[in-house]
Amino acid sequence: EVQLVESGGGLVQAGGSLRLSCAASGFTFDDYAIGWFRQAPGKEREGVSCLSSNDASYADSVKDRFTISSDNARNTVYLQMNSLEPEDTAVYYCAARPLPILPSLWVRMPELSSDWGQGTQVTVSS
Repeated sequence: EVQLVESGGGLVQAGGSLRLSCAASGFTFDDYAIGWFRQAPGKEREGVSCLSSNDASYADSVKDRFTISSDNARNTVYLQMNSLEPEDTAVYYCAARPLPILPSLWVRMPELSSDWGQGTQVTVSS
């Protein structure tokens, strides 16, 4: 059974930083791509960043501010978020999808995800 557990969310002031973690289990980590998505109140879920076989893609709104990375030894994917803005406030979800998948496609189409974590709240105050 695929399990994805997010952590690292919280309340931060604008301009601050957070690092989210997604701990994966129940599948062969190297056979999957991992992505981060978010959903703000009243809005649809949107892609933030996806990582597939060391190829990363980002939403335009987070480019140059967010960085996705992977620690394969720990089966964990991270999302480093810098220069946070109030518009980044949302529940952040980790998702998994079997390879192959183009991250540039997946980040635009959350519906391509196969499995989801429970989410972690990120709140950025102005």
